[in-house]
Amino acid sequence: MNDRSVSLLDNYDIEVLRTWKGRGAILCEANQGIFILKEYTGHREKVLFQDALLTMIQERGFLNAEGIIRNKEQELLTQDQDGISYILKTYFEGRECNVRDMDECRQAVSTLARLHQVSRMEEIMFGTLTSRNAQADFEKHNKELRRVRKFLKERSQKTDFEIYLMKDYDYFFHSALQITEELQAFKGEEEIFSACHGDYQYHNIIVSDGEMNLINFDKCVYDIPVRDLYLFMRKLLEKSGWAQNVGFELVDTYNRVKQLEKEDYLQLYYRLAYPEKFWKIVNFYFNSGKAWIPGKNLEKLKKVTEQEKDKQIFLKRFKEKYGI
Repeated sequence: MNDRSVSLLDNYDIEVLRTWKGRGAILCEANQGIFILKEYTGHREKVLFQDALLTMIQERGFLNAEGIIRNKEQELLTQDQDGISYILKTYFEGRECNVRDMDECRQAVSTLARLHQVSRMEEIMFGTLTSRNAQADFEKHNKELRRVRKFLKERSQKTDFEIYLMKDYDYFFHSALQITEELQAFKGEEEIFSACHGDYQYHNIIVSDGEMNLINFDKCVYDIPVRDLYLFMRKLLEKSGWAQNVGFELVDTYNRVKQLEKEDYLQLYYRLAYPEKFWKIVNFYFNSGKAWIPGKNLEKLKKVTEQEKDKQIFLKRFKEKYGI
């Protein structure tokens, strides 16, 4: 972002005191607080939904989330002279949640549960925004896994990464198909009116004055609340080698604030069981240049295969502990 972008702040009823550059954004201090100006590349309908969600949870007493600032024309987006849209949001000064500090992780999960208590909607807003669910996500991922599997089998000369990828490909591929089939047999809620953050990970949780504040609701979506809990849990479980005490402590912390039902535990189990990390590595490989694969990707792949045994032990204990 350049100095021309700074001039867009003149479109807002704020008295700018100073500005500085952030990662792909401009931060500014004003008499009303700290704000962040970013380019917006999503659909207009999505920003309307995002604003409605943020306004609703604030009105219901949840004050630990960003807010979108309307310009002087009461619009959510402001365009520059090239027609590029920008969005101005409130911002929190602080640092990211420390995933190595279990006290902070528990607090982050408690904050998430409080968010979900107030994100229930009586009806779907902005009707063309369809709900998301694990079944649809898994089926989409499976198609991609099937396509890449065919590509790799037909590829004559394989790189070291591709050879290693093929070694356990069928195991993870068939696991993905089995989990998807099992989830299909499970009938959960037919209508979903809850809004999820959509990208609940430590990057989007800012610790400030002892409070957990949530930012980057850009991926907010209709789904069951455990979508967010799953994402936060998976990151920590992967970092801890699928440590049972870490996973169960997070689930139980959430449950103490917002009670989980049997179908929630089932949905959480299936999301954790699906080999999403493997799919992510495969997806990145297939959609990037295949002549050279970063060494870090091979490291990630090896970690996934090495952790699989511990993951299966965790999943077995999860079913036993929560009676599913």
